[in-house]
Amino acid sequence: SVITNEDGWYKRSTNSVNMRAKFAIMNPELTFTLPNYQTAVGAVDIMSHVMERYFTNVKNVDFTDRLCEATLRTMIRNTPIALKEPENYDARAEIMWAGTIAHNDLLSTGRIGDWATHGMEHELSAIYDIAHGGGLAIMWAPWMTYVYKHDIERFAQFAYRVWDVEPDFRNPEKAALEGIKRLKEFFASLGIPVTLTEAGIPDDRFDEMAKKATEDGPLGQFVKLYKDDVKKIYELAK
Repeated sequence: SVITNEDGWYKRSTNSVNMRAKFAIMNPELTFTLPNYQTAVGAVDIMSHVMERYFTNVKNVDFTDRLCEATLRTMIRNTPIALKEPENYDARAEIMWAGTIAHNDLLSTGRIGDWATHGMEHELSAIYDIAHGGGLAIMWAPWMTYVYKHDIERFAQFAYRVWDVEPDFRNPEKAALEGIKRLKEFFASLGIPVTLTEAGIPDDRFDEMAKKATEDGPLGQFVKLYKDDVKKIYELAK
């Protein structure tokens, strides 16, 4: 869909309800021949759409927290199976079902998502032609590292419930950081780059990307990120 801003410029919007099918028949067998790279980065994108919604400032959203966590854990369990056994119908079906839940906006119910990581990644894809999920695999840990102190308890919850980090209620920051570490390690285990250096992306256009990413205002709802913030996150992604 297309929207026009006040200056008359056309901008693409992927948030319109018109982008969502009213009815779809999904056959996991049609994904059997996907290369492992595309399966892996597709899985990262599914998880990313959940995490963009999970990190919210809205309180008392425990039910949708639990739905988000279940969707993430389903992906964590089934993606390695699909990579090892590409024709495993059950694993592919679970991933496809999780992808539906991740993208149909059910998990946004009663909460405001962030979407800063998506905004930063779009600059990587635009300039370096990296697959969207591949760029997201690089940007998540740096974003988390930069913003986690905004709500350490939420990041600790993410670590406990999604990554089975041992609860340490005397030191939730330690748990929060361990959760971030395990996320990055999981993405790496899928066989895809998790740093800009690994992806062959240089550091000479960070200022340009940060400027473009924030030209319509700061990124994110969980934490507002301005140009200098975004540039620092790109630095963390090296």
